[in-house]
Amino acid sequence: MKHFQFTGVWTCQDWTTPAYVSVNDAGLITHLSSQPPAAAIAIEHIHGLVLPGFQNAHSHAFQFAMAGLAEQHAPNTADDFWSWREAMYQCALRFSPDEMEEVATQAYTEMLRNGYTHVAEFHYLHHDPTGKPYDNLAEMGERLVAAAKNAGIKITLIPVFYQQGGFGKDPQPRQRRFISATVDEYFQLLDDSAHAISYYEHASLGFSVHSLRAVKPEDIIKTFQHGPKSIPFHLHAAEQLQEVSDCVDFLKQRPVEWLLNNLPLDSRFHLVHGTHLNDEEVKRLAHSGAHVVLCPGTEGNLGDGIFRLREFAAAGGVWSIGTDSHISLNPLEDLRWLDYAQRLTTHQRNTFPDGAMTLINTTQQAGKKAMGINSVGLRVGEPLDAVVYNSRATRLQQVQPQQWLPTIVYTMDASQRVGTLVNGVWVNKINI
Repeated sequence: MKHFQFTGVWTCQDWTTPAYVSVNDAGLITHLSSQPPAAAIAIEHIHGLVLPGFQNAHSHAFQFAMAGLAEQHAPNTADDFWSWREAMYQCALRFSPDEMEEVATQAYTEMLRNGYTHVAEFHYLHHDPTGKPYDNLAEMGERLVAAAKNAGIKITLIPVFYQQGGFGKDPQPRQRRFISATVDEYFQLLDDSAHAISYYEHASLGFSVHSLRAVKPEDIIKTFQHGPKSIPFHLHAAEQLQEVSDCVDFLKQRPVEWLLNNLPLDSRFHLVHGTHLNDEEVKRLAHSGAHVVLCPGTEGNLGDGIFRLREFAAAGGVWSIGTDSHISLNPLEDLRWLDYAQRLTTHQRNTFPDGAMTLINTTQQAGKKAMGINSVGLRVGEPLDAVVYNSRATRLQQVQPQQWLPTIVYTMDASQRVGTLVNGVWVNKINI
């Protein structure tokens, strides 16, 4: 049993302050109160404010190796998502299993440093550089799980079904490492991935199709209908204007419109990006209960567009956040830009009645769902997965407790972090 005393712990609606937290050997909270536990012998005193650990709901770990490398643009040339994608393909062709594990360990370690405690790895780099499946179909997924274990982060491995090169198009040679030709081939990969997660007690499984452009429509339906019934389902949707236009040409419907008309969207679905929705799609998607995964660092970097968060939230929609290509790994920065993008387009500052609380609570709760976990917040019986910010930081010293949360969300970064806790164990703690 471990015992901590923090300056404060955020419990979804308010701060418990001071906050005494006890954790058992499994890392589960057994006591959380402003009063110390009666049986505590040794208490670790921390000048820190505790938020639940952030959930990174969308990661491509291998792209950590190229973050910042596609930012030099030749004069008088066009550079957009599609030209960036060519650079990503070249990066994807380089990795051996050992290199994948090394880069993923680095990415996951950096996530922990920024306060992420769980990552959903949207994984499509399946085969060897020639496109030949490994003897262990889930070799690369197993290395991602090993990387998470090395770093100490929890992981939901999401092997991705990637079948074709675009709407009605054969796969490109540069995509050869991604491809499962049939639903049955993908399900074999998914089954082997279920074995891969067994080597780490803090690993779980999701499943996915990459996007409407990457899998035949009838096979998208078949994959969901015949896939697992109790784990989350992720897919990219409506990220680029050209993708929307191509979808209308091929399917006679917009991407999210097609999903709403052809799949039973609910809270098991996690649609990534959704940066190009019309009014009807915003309302129907929110009412369906499906979640959106927003990656503002990547969406801004790639010029994807701005998700209509204000209208989606007003219609009851919920969302999580992810780091995608890892150009940004600071969850607080991404939360700010979710709000600031709305302010820039509406010219209003009150995106939400209580911006910090809405941003933290919604992304935390939906992030858990994206991982396949139903628990929320820091409370007795839940694991102590948390990020702790220095309560003696100048910004926090200037405000009262009721302003702690907005001060953290809108002004702070990893440099004011004391450390990250996973199952009650410190990860890269800073002595303050």
